[in-house]
Amino acid sequence: MSKIIMNIYSWGALFISIAGIAAMLIWPPQSLRVDRDGVPHFTPKAQHPETGEAVSVNTLIHHYRGD
Repeated sequence: MSKIIMNIYSWGALFISIAGIAAMLIWPPQSLRVDRDGVPHFTPKAQHPETGEAVSVNTLIHHYRGD
């Protein structure tokens, strides 16, 4: 009897773990989509107007915010 209960418990834990990972991949919460400044994680770099080099958006945010 205890072997059956342990088997059910193990399969249940496996199912809950896989379902939780799948839910995070399919419907990620808003906090996983953007960083703390509200910039999406996969934002392309912006072009510096004077030098023409690529600058990350986070660098621009820190510069204009004064950090």
